[in-house]
Amino acid sequence: MTGIHDLALFVAAGLLLNATPGPDLAYIAARSAAGGFRDGAAATLGITAGCVVHTLAAALGLSALLATSAAAFDMVKLCGAAYLLYAGVKLLVGSVRARPGNGAARLLAPASPARIVREGFLVNVFNPKVALFFLAFLPQFIAADAPAKAWAFVLLGCVFNFNSLFVNLPVAWIASRAGRGLRESARAARWLTGSLGALFVLLAARLALLERA
Repeated sequence: MTGIHDLALFVAAGLLLNATPGPDLAYIAARSAAGGFRDGAAATLGITAGCVVHTLAAALGLSALLATSAAAFDMVKLCGAAYLLYAGVKLLVGSVRARPGNGAARLLAPASPARIVREGFLVNVFNPKVALFFLAFLPQFIAADAPAKAWAFVLLGCVFNFNSLFVNLPVAWIASRAGRGLRESARAARWLTGSLGALFVLLAARLALLERA
């Protein structure tokens, strides 16, 4: 009825793809190490929300525009790179200006859950490669004669996003545990904040240099 086939294979492939290291996973791990599991969960929520946008874009055919239009592809990637660069520089400046006597909690407090959700969302939604991935991956599990392809896209996207939680949340928990001791030290907290800023700058450069396949 939905035109979806090989659902078990789709689930297995989706879990493996989610576990593959990339910008999303790096962002979740970094936020978790710097701010704890709450921050990692917020990052996961933002990343997932971004994937929902990509799912709907694929269903509506908007992702095809990125695949065929160099101008649209460049506009999306440059917007994402600009935001990442801004956020990264802001974190780097904050870690440098922080006074040695400041506690770790004070260093990390500015990253509210709402801000982290927004950052995670933008990290994901402004990565045109994610849009192209959904456009290339999901159709492999939708029959050519499916009566409602858009609905099939949405269903598969929901399954993919739900399954991603079984990868991203454990990564957030593990990273938060690994960084717990570091967060208790103001010096280490400054290092974590600076490292997160450097990661943002690196992701910005990586995204700006991205080319269409």
